[in-house]
Amino acid sequence: MPGQSPDSMPPARPADVPWTVLKFGGTSVSRRERWDEIGRIASARAGEGRVLVVVSALSGVTNELQAIANGDDIGGRIAALLERHRGFCAELGLDPGAALGERLRALESLRDDPRAASRPLDWQAEVLAQGELLSSTLGAAYLRARGLDFGWCDARDWLRALAMPNQSDWALRLSVNCAHEGDAALRARFAAQPSGMLLTQGFIARHDDGGTAILGRGGSDTSAAYFGALLGAKRVEIWTDVPGMFSANPREVPDARLLARLDYAEAQEIATTGAKVLHPRSIAPCRDAGVPMAILDTSNPELPGTRIDASVAAVPGVKAISRRNGIVLVSMESIGMWQQVGFLADVFERFKRHGLSVDLIGSSETNVTVSLDPSENLVSTDVLGRLSEDLAQVCRVKVIVPCAAITLVGRGMRSLLHKLSEVWEMFGRERVHLISQSSNDLNLTFVVDEAAADGMLHKLHAELIDSGAMPVYETQVFGPRWREINGSVRPRPAAWWRAPHERTRLLELARHGTPRYAYHLPTVIERARQLQAIAAVDRRYYAIKANSHPAILRALAAEGFGLECVSQGEVERVFDAVPGFDPARVLFTPSFAPIGEYETAFARGITVTVDNVELLRRWPEVFRGRALWLRIDLGHGDGHHAKVNTGGKTSKFGLSAQRVEEFVEAARALDVRITGVHAHLGSGIDNSAHWKVVVDELAGFARRIGSVEVIDIGGGLPIAYSDDDEPFDLDAWAIGLAAIKTLHPAFKLAIEPGRFLVAEAGVLLTHATQVIEKDGVQRVGLDAGMNALIRPALYDAWHDIANLSQLDAACDVDFDVVGPICESSDVFGQRVKLPATTVPGDVMLVADAGATDHLRAGLAMQREHRAIIHRVDVVAGQDQHLGLIGVDSGPAGTAPLDREGPVDLHPVGLVHRGQRAVSHAGFFDVEEFLVRQSRANGFACAYRIAGVVWERRLVTRRKPRACVRPICCRPSWYRGQRTVGFVRVTMGWDEHGSRLSDRCTVAFGGRLRVCSRRRAAAVHGQTARPILARPGQLRCPSGLHALPIGRAANLYGPRLEASMGAPDRPCRPTSEGSGFQAGCLQARSRRVAPSGRKRSSLQGRISGGCSS
Repeated sequence: MPGQSPDSMPPARPADVPWTVLKFGGTSVSRRERWDEIGRIASARAGEGRVLVVVSALSGVTNELQAIANGDDIGGRIAALLERHRGFCAELGLDPGAALGERLRALESLRDDPRAASRPLDWQAEVLAQGELLSSTLGAAYLRARGLDFGWCDARDWLRALAMPNQSDWALRLSVNCAHEGDAALRARFAAQPSGMLLTQGFIARHDDGGTAILGRGGSDTSAAYFGALLGAKRVEIWTDVPGMFSANPREVPDARLLARLDYAEAQEIATTGAKVLHPRSIAPCRDAGVPMAILDTSNPELPGTRIDASVAAVPGVKAISRRNGIVLVSMESIGMWQQVGFLADVFERFKRHGLSVDLIGSSETNVTVSLDPSENLVSTDVLGRLSEDLAQVCRVKVIVPCAAITLVGRGMRSLLHKLSEVWEMFGRERVHLISQSSNDLNLTFVVDEAAADGMLHKLHAELIDSGAMPVYETQVFGPRWREINGSVRPRPAAWWRAPHERTRLLELARHGTPRYAYHLPTVIERARQLQAIAAVDRRYYAIKANSHPAILRALAAEGFGLECVSQGEVERVFDAVPGFDPARVLFTPSFAPIGEYETAFARGITVTVDNVELLRRWPEVFRGRALWLRIDLGHGDGHHAKVNTGGKTSKFGLSAQRVEEFVEAARALDVRITGVHAHLGSGIDNSAHWKVVVDELAGFARRIGSVEVIDIGGGLPIAYSDDDEPFDLDAWAIGLAAIKTLHPAFKLAIEPGRFLVAEAGVLLTHATQVIEKDGVQRVGLDAGMNALIRPALYDAWHDIANLSQLDAACDVDFDVVGPICESSDVFGQRVKLPATTVPGDVMLVADAGATDHLRAGLAMQREHRAIIHRVDVVAGQDQHLGLIGVDSGPAGTAPLDREGPVDLHPVGLVHRGQRAVSHAGFFDVEEFLVRQSRANGFACAYRIAGVVWERRLVTRRKPRACVRPICCRPSWYRGQRTVGFVRVTMGWDEHGSRLSDRCTVAFGGRLRVCSRRRAAAVHGQTARPILARPGQLRCPSGLHALPIGRAANLYGPRLEASMGAPDRPCRPTSEGSGFQAGCLQARSRRVAPSGRKRSSLQGRISGGCSS
């Protein structure tokens, strides 16, 4: 339908009625139901003022017109387009002749136009404009037929192309910019059009010569923005087939987040660097005119979409990561460019000569590299060839194609560099040609080979979230994930501890004291049976390093699982917990273990895995004639964090794949039979392709070795730690394993899950100690610290944290949840949603902690004794008793507790003189932070303790050079009683189960000092009492185990000092390490040999008295 001239339209409506501009893309105008939706949306907006609808061509039509403009089968393609539009008219119930007759004839005339032979730019522009002219005419006719007050206008009557400096002829006709400064006169003329709603075209404008000009790809978005600016619109809405801008392309990254609100600058950067939902040129007109924008989904108009305006509060952080393919790099090198005046001017003049716009620039003293974006340039082989010839006159030229530009967009990029270490590492493994950081601090771009960029976006996006660089917790900016919007998310099942009866029992447990672990055996058994149902798996081993609680071991053994151990301590625990367990079902997979542990494992009949050839060469008689499994490092790893990635050159695990033949030759020389090959490349692996790669590579080695029966693909199955994580798809995994098994039927398949079986079954119960506010940050402190749950400190791992006392209350306030240990990393979680009414004394629950308790910190490293277990509860089921395990056992020689009930044991380690970190005795270290000297009353020092785990082997094998002194305190503090001996365990309960309140000591087997009760409580959340000695006797309060001075001498050698040496009676160590004498205080020790093994006794004798 022909449009009306703006000068011929009589005024019919007030000019001050606000306009809303709606733009609909090709997918939104290609079906009848979509046009119905356009009518409903426009009618709804008409209640706010007047409406202008801007439309694109039907989906795919512009591509056909571009082919016609290029001279490709002009007649055939025009005929197909005519037929398509006639057919669509019929679908809409319209007469093609009446609705589109004039437009169809115009398209046919271009076929017969004499210009078609030479295809000049003005003819190409008229061809390209036909798509929007056809769709807008057809749409206006259909909407009027439905009774809507729609008029039609020609965009070329209102949008005027501008001639920009240095533009090529192609850009001046086929990629134009338009004037967008509106005035009252123009708005009055536009408002004079009689229809309440108008429909016009995107993509096209009027050239200075009166012909047609094209805005280029994405021009319909830009047309809507131009109209919005010219009319001073209330809002410009871009309606498309996606709900808005996302933090990444949702087709590549299903976990991409909807960006709910952005400012113009960030939206501009995101659009410019690859987000196809909005054309980059469409933002500037709205920004200049102050017109808000919105990106909305035609299929889901109820979704909030993305809002873009100037009123958005600045939120530092990466908002999006994008990828642009087809980038061309031009590298120019010349020694003569260094300090040469005008070199860059000469270079860029040549780019200007060929009509090329440079995007990114990187330079050094002898090289300048620039990128060309094909979306903004006509980059063809001919153009690049001519450019290279011109540039070769002044420098050496290298054109690098194809490349991809990966860009991180967000405010304050420079301030985020410390959070991007993993991102830098990921790019460090690829060939990076160019790195560019924008001058406006809004983006950081890496240019790599296009092939290398495949698959990177998903990993980079996840890493940005994990590092906190992408603050997805800022709900005013980040909305739901793409998978949540399209309904493809598999939600986590409800946690067992949320059931009312389980919550009641956990609260009762917490009443008896915290911190405390509780395990739900039904969950463990359910996970075990899920894995048992996977027919492709022949052998299943539980990695007991995840949790070695006896009840869990017995339950999994009963379900048919074998047990995988990494140390002799774990092996002993298996046979103690499950008497009579078949050794053939035990898999021993150590790393750098003493050779004696291999001998013991072989003697027991356990399957042994080795991971280096040096073992066979150094101890050939241990392995001669044995059957074993071989762990191979396949040269790559995987996992949710770098510290759980157990493959690749930097990993200590596994035999290098390049040395497998060497190992096989050494094995054959010793008559060693390799019956299994094993690879475990990381934990928390949710990449389904990982398992096929592992089996394929191991099967290749197995066939070359010849004697292999079993392929062990390890564990690493993930769990969903948060609502943002999906549960592992076991069904899909089972299907994949079945397909893999079909390819390699000669081998049995073994797995070694750990975390998957037990993590969700365990919770850590604690009490809130304090709730404070500091500089706008709310914090809740717990009576448990990083020594109880190490994952958040080690990996920045997330665990859901709930206020069990107020489980049904609204969680509407962000809290940082912290522990009492004097380390900045003692943080359980940041921005944890908890009830605003959280108060000290509330029972707090840390979820999914079944694979991270203190057992994991100690048992795997203990070789000659069992670990201490404290405050562990097993929830067997609703109808069974919730029993308290309490203290299971301790190092050899530990005196038993003289009372029942929940007792905390905190064994400790050693301190070397002059070192900040101790000899590693478990997971945590001890640091000296205060030394005080008192001339009148001897010395008194205080130490900070981080709850280290006692390991007798480490203590006996390492003897520090530092002097070891007993605890001492002033006689007046304890009515004449003098502290004597060495405290190994500190605890906070007396014989009646009450908290101790008097002054206490914190001590360990290094330098032992006195500190106040408050300081001790602040260190590890408990109180302690000193060992008190009267003349002739030694008294140890309930639960405290004394390490007598004689025992200390035996451990540390002769350099011992008395607890309180008077100035006139100095302490003198004896010449032998087995005794100690100072004044009238003497202690001796002896050795005993239980079970035929030498072991230092914790017993001793104190004789004489203690006087000042």
